[in-house]
Amino acid sequence: MKTLEQEFQAVLADKKPANLYEPISYILMQPGKRLRPQLVHMAVDLFDGSYEQAQLLASAFEMLHNFTLIHDDIMDMAPIRRGKATVYKKWNSNIAILSGDALAIMAFQQLLKLDCDNQIVIDIAKVFSETSLEICEGQQFDLDFETQKTVTIDEYINMIRLKTAVMFAGCLKAGSILVSADAESQQALYDFGIDLGIAFQLADDNLDVYADVATFGKTVGGDIRDNKKTFLYLKALELASAEQKQQLQQWFSTPTTDFEGKYEAVKQIFDDLGVRKVTDDEVLRYVNKALADLDRVHAGEEKKKALHDLAVKLINREK
Repeated sequence: MKTLEQEFQAVLADKKPANLYEPISYILMQPGKRLRPQLVHMAVDLFDGSYEQAQLLASAFEMLHNFTLIHDDIMDMAPIRRGKATVYKKWNSNIAILSGDALAIMAFQQLLKLDCDNQIVIDIAKVFSETSLEICEGQQFDLDFETQKTVTIDEYINMIRLKTAVMFAGCLKAGSILVSADAESQQALYDFGIDLGIAFQLADDNLDVYADVATFGKTVGGDIRDNKKTFLYLKALELASAEQKQQLQQWFSTPTTDFEGKYEAVKQIFDDLGVRKVTDDEVLRYVNKALADLDRVHAGEEKKKALHDLAVKLINREK
């Protein structure tokens, strides 16, 4: 059976020019969580589908995911990803943009290799394209929020639903389409992916402030540095005294070169208001919603255990 890395190596073999394809190989071959490919395989395994066909679909979603990371890192000016220099830092922004574009196209090409009924390929392509577009919508909302004076928690949850959760949901639904699962199971898996994805991103918000830098693999405090209006920040504004609210808003609106000072000051307010635990509780709420979604999938309990365990694992993740 071909591993994901072997699939990527085969796709990239003898590709030129080097400055277009080496950045793609660089990011695809990095050891990551591989959550999206896992979700594709788990959905296919629920209904005893083909590993080889699932691997093609899994590789397409992992390529799409890494395309978004290349471009996100440029927009966020992030220097580190998975403990290594980001693509635009190692090469430059122009190369990163072009390599990201090429990677997105290559992801779609993987779908054309699926050996199944044409209607299934079309239905998967619809999910894949809708997911791709929604991710772009989520990223634009995220960028807009940086300069928007007020953002509600509901608006933030919708943004992370688009930017992060729809990819989880798309992987699961596409996998279930590949194996011709019943419509109710397809929808339940999609809903599971949405709730799991929101939980994942809320956990990530917490980790961005509180993770161990050696474990996290990227800059701790990056969201604070970039004035990101995360769940922690928005919940802190909701719970803050007038003085704390004024301090938070000042930190997030005034340019500063004192990143450490800003990080420590904002983190202290978060600590005083207990927003870390509030966020943990919200993660647990969405995980429980995801588990309720999973109950609606028409597959055996033993088959569903992998997805159940993955959802529970999110509560204690460290990176």
